[in-house]
Amino acid sequence: MRRSHRFHERPESHRRSQHHDQPRGKDSRADQSSTGQTPANYGRELRELLSGIGTPAPVPFKPDPFQLEALAALEFEDVLVTAPTGSGKTWIAREEIRRLLDQGKRAWYTTPLKALTNSKYQEFGDEFGAQRVGVLTGDRKENSGAPLIVGTTEIYRNQLFDALRGGEDVSVDLVIFDEAHYLGDEDRGHVWEEAIILTPPRIRMLLLSATIGNARDLAQWMEELRGVRCDVITRPGQRPVPLRSAFLMPDKRLVPLVGANGKLNREIAGMIEQQDDANKARRDRYRR
Repeated sequence: MRRSHRFHERPESHRRSQHHDQPRGKDSRADQSSTGQTPANYGRELRELLSGIGTPAPVPFKPDPFQLEALAALEFEDVLVTAPTGSGKTWIAREEIRRLLDQGKRAWYTTPLKALTNSKYQEFGDEFGAQRVGVLTGDRKENSGAPLIVGTTEIYRNQLFDALRGGEDVSVDLVIFDEAHYLGDEDRGHVWEEAIILTPPRIRMLLLSATIGNARDLAQWMEELRGVRCDVITRPGQRPVPLRSAFLMPDKRLVPLVGANGKLNREIAGMIEQQDDANKARRDRYRR
């Protein structure tokens, strides 16, 4: 089957050329750590790195506008939600599932990984009651007649194939594709594509992802394929849960991976350069 679209994550990396601005003098931070001396400003750096980390004070929950917009759209059309990790995409799915279950309807929640499937199965069981939630993976099958099924995308796709071969109808009203950017995966993306193609238009779709860059293209393809409008809901603004990258040095110090200038930490870059020089000297000795 030909792939209709490719949807790729946008990786970030640091070029090695950025590492070569490390001073090599005896007063450099890399030299200090190599002699067992802790830089004088290490305590301040560590406090800045770890500041604010912990459990926030509890506050009443208030949905973001993009969450409410997605819920309203789901009543009539397919929805693709693109929002950073930690911004509340799963809340949209959970509230829509709650609405459907209260109406006596059924839903499927698909994930790309067994571990994530098991985690969501536990989460939804606690939320909606274990008797209303089932799980289906390649090696786990529990409560398969439940109105909410959590399973891998491959299992959902296989159920669609089975229904098609048997001339039966798929007993589900909503399917949720978590981590929908797997559609662009070189090895497994065809599973998501086949699942979307085979899902009857009467079944609403909710796609969730933090990394789809061309969401409008995907939505347009789905509309042409299914004959159902697909709304794209995007959360504006910065990531609500900032990422902090750190590196554990050989002397057990935790230092920021990236400096204030956006480049690799000078101390780490200096250590890498020293190791490269040592490896080069070792190779030169072997050649003699």
